[in-house]
Amino acid sequence: MQATELKKIIQCGETSTVQFKERFSSQKQLAAEMIAFANSKGGIIILGVEDKTGAIKGLTYEEIQNTASELGNTANEQVRPVIYLQTDVVIIDEHPILIAYIEEGINKPYKDLNGNIWVKQGADKRRITENCEILRLFHYSHTYTPDEEPVIGTSEKDLDGRLIDTYIRKVYHKEKEDFGMPYEHLLQNLRIMDESKTLTLSGLLYFGKHPQQYKPSFMIKAVAFYGNDIAGTQYRDSKDIEGTIPELFEQGMAFLKSNLHHIQAGQSFNSIGKLEISEIALEETLQNALVHREYIKTAAIRLLIFDDRVEIISPGCLPDGLTVEDIKLGNSYQRNQQIANFCAKTMVYRGLGSGIIRALKEDVHIDFINNESGNQFTTILYRNKVTTNLKNEKTNLETNLENEKTNLETKITSLKTTQERLLDLIQKNPTITRQQLADHIGLTIAGVKYHLAKMSANGLIKHEGSTKKGYWIIISSKV
Repeated sequence: MQATELKKIIQCGETSTVQFKERFSSQKQLAAEMIAFANSKGGIIILGVEDKTGAIKGLTYEEIQNTASELGNTANEQVRPVIYLQTDVVIIDEHPILIAYIEEGINKPYKDLNGNIWVKQGADKRRITENCEILRLFHYSHTYTPDEEPVIGTSEKDLDGRLIDTYIRKVYHKEKEDFGMPYEHLLQNLRIMDESKTLTLSGLLYFGKHPQQYKPSFMIKAVAFYGNDIAGTQYRDSKDIEGTIPELFEQGMAFLKSNLHHIQAGQSFNSIGKLEISEIALEETLQNALVHREYIKTAAIRLLIFDDRVEIISPGCLPDGLTVEDIKLGNSYQRNQQIANFCAKTMVYRGLGSGIIRALKEDVHIDFINNESGNQFTTILYRNKVTTNLKNEKTNLETNLENEKTNLETKITSLKTTQERLLDLIQKNPTITRQQLADHIGLTIAGVKYHLAKMSANGLIKHEGSTKKGYWIIISSKV
């Protein structure tokens, strides 16, 4: 690392990937910092920098040698499993700084000698004790697969045999009897059931009679709101969608179709029209939520429809260090491999990492929000066409109203100005004739008569005598 780069990092302060230490403190304290980095996204410990102020103090040659040795001993003796780190020395303004690089671990969870598991939380670290968080670390190290875990209390009686028969015919093109093995062994080979005759999570969620009986949170909560605020108390439609994963997908799509608009878009009069948001984009993003959600987290998928957008909120942030940019490029990680395998063989899901790319190719504005602190992933599909149409209609209506208002004001102004000019002429010459008024104002005789009649009716003027020899009397000059 170059001195200029390190100086900029120090100026930005401590973060979830940067930690300052003025001096080596103790192996136990440094072990906790290393463990937190290894269990999270990795990071660097910078020694020779004051942690509270970021002031660059530097280390002596002897301190660098001793500290580097102590860091190596800490990683080897105080952490389980062992962490392998690299060190480097960078000189900033004649102050030698020691850097220890800790990569994200592949054997999570890492622990100290007392069994404590540390993770990063912002610039600090915290000790985790919740089983779900510990299991998540095992999952990230690929030593734990939630979708293949047994669901306690389940058995073959909880399976829908028709779904299994249909799956076998579609995938293997034969009947279950043709495999020449006991049915229980077939279910075990398909990973629908384990050796203890208990259903796996993937088996229950894909082939169960009523999966939510054992896993009530693995469902879709769907709501169509009035307006654009999730805090709104008024909604158009609301439904708790339960069933197997294919049923969740079908009913979720049905909810979307029933609450989104259909646009004629050049189709015939008798056609139901084209869905305002691409059906392909909706299918791919809903499937992505069902297949790649985190099944360690006991929470429902939320399907929210607003006036301007659709939100699909999936439990669990992106796994294995993936970023939003990664998935936009087609990079993927199958968090639930067995569920993905079932879906790839029977649904429109392909499992090649191309679903997001297909969704992005549609004429839809899509945003992805990877919320690591909240451990959830949100896909937002904007209702561009309908929103644009509504905005255009609103703009046109407002423009028309404004034009009508302007025309009316112009007419009123014009009317008022004409009457004021007539009053001025009458005041100067009470015996002025209608023809003379018309000549001065630039109106026709009929126009002058119209205004004079209005003015008389409004009590502004009156005429005495004959048309030719009479005269005008101004009663009021307030037009």
